Formats: sequence, structure tokens, C-alpha cells
Amino acid sequence: MGVFKHAIELADKGQTRFERIEAWVDTGSIYTWVPRSTLLRLGYKPIARRGFRMANGQRIDRDVGVIPVRIGQEVLPNLVVFGDEGSESMIGAMTLETFSLGVDPVNQTLVPVIANALAVGAQPSPVAELESKAQAAKAASRHLARLSSEVKNRALLNIAEGLLARQDLILKANAADYEAAEASGLSAAMLDRLMLNRSRLEGMARDVRAVAALPDPVGEVFDMRTLPNGLQVGRKRVPLGVIGSIYESRPNVTVDISVLCLKSGNAVLLRGGSETIRSNQALVSVLHEACARAGAPEGAVQFVDNPDRSLVNHMLRMKDCIDLVVPRGGAGLIKFVAENAAMPVVTGGVGVCHTYVDRAADLDKALKVVHNAKTRRPTICNALDTLLVHSQAAGGFLPLLAQEWARAGVEMRCDKRALSLVAPAEGSKAVPAREDDWGYEFLALVAAVKVVDSLDEAIEHIERYGSGHSEAIVTEDYTAAMRFLDEVDAAAVYVNTSTQFTDGGQFGLGAEVGISTQKLHARGPMGLREMTTYKWIILGNGHTRPL
Repeated sequence: MGVFKHAIELADKGQTRFERIEAWVDTGSIYTWVPRSTLLRLGYKPIARRGFRMANGQRIDRDVGVIPVRIGQEVLPNLVVFGDEGSESMIGAMTLETFSLGVDPVNQTLVPVIANALAVGAQPSPVAELESKAQAAKAASRHLARLSSEVKNRALLNIAEGLLARQDLILKANAADYEAAEASGLSAAMLDRLMLNRSRLEGMARDVRAVAALPDPVGEVFDMRTLPNGLQVGRKRVPLGVIGSIYESRPNVTVDISVLCLKSGNAVLLRGGSETIRSNQALVSVLHEACARAGAPEGAVQFVDNPDRSLVNHMLRMKDCIDLVVPRGGAGLIKFVAENAAMPVVTGGVGVCHTYVDRAADLDKALKVVHNAKTRRPTICNALDTLLVHSQAAGGFLPLLAQEWARAGVEMRCDKRALSLVAPAEGSKAVPAREDDWGYEFLALVAAVKVVDSLDEAIEHIERYGSGHSEAIVTEDYTAAMRFLDEVDAAAVYVNTSTQFTDGGQFGLGAEVGISTQKLHARGPMGLREMTTYKWIILGNGHTRPL
């Protein structure tokens, strides 16, 4: 038993009230234990049965469930064991970790781990904790590589179910993150990426189910052929191992990456931004519970909940445990990871996206495509940043667009020719462009606008200022469309389509780990296949190589 007691509060099933209980603090126990009668009275039923080894070596089986727990002002879901009647309640190490709490045995109280790590000898150092999680992920990856599709799909469907069942807790945690981030002055673009609502959670759940419905890539044998000497040679798709992800603001990334890693047989080590710590803790709790119910190996999803930035440096040196790092965030983060990682890195996510309206464009079609590419969600990486318009189309197109964008609140930063055409438009927010507006990712209702005299000039501009993310042409000229597809060097190239479609879900991948703008080993939205590698398999019949 622990050395002191501490009060925790458990929500009832309807989350309309909390019941306060006194529990022993027991860091020797992984899980929190509460008498069965208490949990049943609160309206909870077991969701799974787990085996436990007691301190005396005895092995027992007990029911477990996910219960919203409140300590202080925070409410987070926790995996709780249905204890025996008459037993006392215990607060386990997993609950302490969820709330970022440690034990001060001298003063017999709980303390924030970050603020008191040096004062509390019983707590592992942040680096030691990170290494422990990475090693656990490495161990889990070996089991995941052999896990059946049935178990992996069951885990994914449990995750989709859990996102909806726990949405009140998730949204409450997210609201606390949003409020703190807004007070700290986080930009509107980052706040939009951080924000969750019921619609977005439902979309996340749909994406998870879509991934579950996709074929399992692991074990696929391809390019099998028989050589003249009778050897059969081919390739077999296998997981990469452990994926490390360092990302900012977007809590949906926590679910997207975990789900794709699980389905492709990879373990994952997640390090989100401090601005989403509560949201990510709530989501990771759903992931852990879903995996446990499905029988996935413990340690498959690891989350670094310590916001100390120095841990990122250490994480990037852990090439013995982490096989690939995928950073998601701003250009600064991606550059830092690419320059400091000891293991391979997939870079991307910075999208300076162009749409070119050709002289042969259907102007009604162009208006719809361009407006959607800019305004649907201006804060995402595949939103339009620069509009290029052929001089023969500009006179008829730009005044119409200026009126449309004025209603949407879009600021147009125009070159001289474009400015002369849009300035008279009623309500237009048109200003002269600066040189640094070309090649800039705005992530806001702002777009640079330039008039060009040819397709060649448009392609040259994209080659100079583009980031290799998503580029589009609007034209009814087949030859111009094919030239654009052939000559523009980007991960996704569109004809008569909004660039906002660059997304794993929209491409039929279910979700994405990220969007790669490099050329090795993957390009564009990274789905299941992009999360695997292959090994050569060779079948013979006593073959030996001649001297």
C-alpha cells in the first residue's frame, strides 16, 4: 500500500455529478483500483478483463473500465480496475502519469512532476521516462509486426467508438487547451488547428473506420518472379518499426498517426505541443483503452506528456529505438527536426500552394475552384497562397473574384496589373504585393495575386516559389493541362480542382501520417503503404551459387 491517502473524484455515467473517495497513493500499482460496488453505483460496467500479478506473486483476473477521474480542476478518463468488495481504493502510477503528478513522500502529497522532478527522488527523470517509453514501443513493435488484421481492426473500431463515447471529456479538455492558448496569444491559424468540436470528432471517427476497412498492407507479397536458375525472388511488405512523431497544435494528428501506425503494424512515440497537452492526454487515454480491449500489445502507443523542449533533442538521438521521425508543424519545427535527427526523417507540411487560371479557363469553374482553395479552410497546408492569372483571362476573372473574396474577407496582395483590375471592385481588400509575399504560406484569409503572360511564366513562378506541396491549373486546353501535369514538380498536381483535396482521407487512404514534400521514401499524403517497407524473400530448392 501507499504511504498516504489522497482524495480523487469519480464522475457518474451521465457525468452529472462526482463522488469523492479517499484512495491510497500506490506507485507500485500500474492501475487505479476502486471497489466494484462504488463503480456499479456510479453506473459503470466492465469493458474488459485483465490479468494482474500481485506483490506476493499471486496472479488474479479482474474487470476494468474507463472512468472519468477528477484531481484538482482537471477531469480525464482513466482505466480503472473493479476491486474486490471491502478493498480500499488505490491511485496507480498510470493515473498519476495522466495528470502529470508525482509523489512527495516527505510531505505526503501529490506534486506536479515537471515543477518538482528534482525534489522528488522517487520519480524517474524526464529523460529516463522518455527512454522507457521508447523501449516499450520498440518491444511492442515486434509483437505488432505479427499481429493479425482482425485484432488491429478491432482496436481501430474501438478507437472510433471511444472518440464518440468520450467526446464530452475530450471536448472539455480541448476547451481548456483552447482557452489557455488564446490567452497566450497563439495565432488564429494555430487556434483553428487546435480546436475540436463534435463535428470534427465525428469526422475523426469516420476516418478511423475508413482505415479499418482498408486492406492490411503487412505481409503483401509483390514482384514475385522465377529466375532462369529456378530461384523464386520477390518482396514482402513489412512494418517500419517505431514511428516517432513531433507535432504542434493539431490534436487530430494524435489519432491519425496512431491509427495508421497500428494498422500498418508499427508502434508510435508521440510528442505533441504543450498547447494541446490536455486534449492529447484525453485522446491517448481513449487509444490505450481501445488497444487493451482489442488485445493489442501494451506499449504500442506511447505519449510524451512532459512539455520540456529539451526532450525533443534527446528523442531525435534515439535511433536505436525510433526507426523514422515524422514532424508536423511550422517550417521552424520541421527544419529543426530534419537538421538534428539521427534517424531518417520525412519532411513536409509546409505548403506554398499556387492555382493558375489559364487563358482557356472556364471562368465560372475557375471562380469556384479558386474560392474553395482559399476560403474553405485557410489555415491548412493545402490552402491556396498565390493565384496566378493569365493576362488574357485576368480582365474578366479578377473583378468577379475580388467581389467574391470581399464577401469572404480575403485580403488580396496584388502585383501592379492585378491591382489595377481589382481595386475598383466594391469592398475589395486589395493592397500592393511585397516581394516576400511570393512564396509565403499565409495560413489566413490572405492571398498573393499575380498576372502572367503565359503558361511558361506560370510554371517558372511555381518552380521558383513553390514548396513542392500542391499546385493547380484551371483550363479547358488539354495540351496546357498535360504540360502542367508533366512539368510542375510537386507532390500533388491538379487540373480544374481545388488544392484542398490534398488529404489522406480524400485520396482514399483513410487518414495520413503527414504530407511529404520530399521524394524519399514517400511523397504526398502518407497512408498505410507509406508506413511500410519491404524485405526480399527468396525461395529455392537446395540452390548454391557457383564458384
